[in-house]
Amino acid sequence: QSGSYNKKLTNAAGCDSLVTLQLTINQPSSGSASASACASYTWNGTTYTQSGTYSSVSGCHTEILALTITPSTSNTSNASACDSYTWAVDGNTYTASGVYSSVSGCHTEILNLTITPSTSNTTTASECTSYTWSVTGSTYTSSGTYSSVSGCHTEILSLTLTAPAAPTGLACY
Repeated sequence: QSGSYNKKLTNAAGCDSLVTLQLTINQPSSGSASASACASYTWNGTTYTQSGTYSSVSGCHTEILALTITPSTSNTSNASACDSYTWAVDGNTYTASGVYSSVSGCHTEILNLTITPSTSNTTTASECTSYTWSVTGSTYTSSGTYSSVSGCHTEILSLTLTAPAAPTGLACY
């Protein structure tokens, strides 16, 4: 119990003295908290890497921490695209090469992206009855526009075929 207490003391030489003790008794108190973290958590100057229940005492006060640590994970994907790429993980469309990341909870998705600009080349040809295109090795017998795509490059053939003017097939106009 808190209060003042007096005690008479006699020392070795036979002298008496009165000692007064002022006593204050504090009631203990406590508090609790819960926390969740990825990989580690710092509390009261200490870093914890394991789930558990931890306590910190200061005077008559005790703090209790219920800690849940979830290990961090990651996954890396590589992708190449022409002009742009829509990443299914975050739904964003990227138009530049680079390293992109998306964090969900304690998991990180990493995208190594290579974007190549598209290019094209058009060849215009006029022939009599057929044309063999060196790009594909194919022979065409009808006028039209044809294309061949290789990676991010497109070759376009604009072909005009003219039927022979004479039944002998000797001349085309």
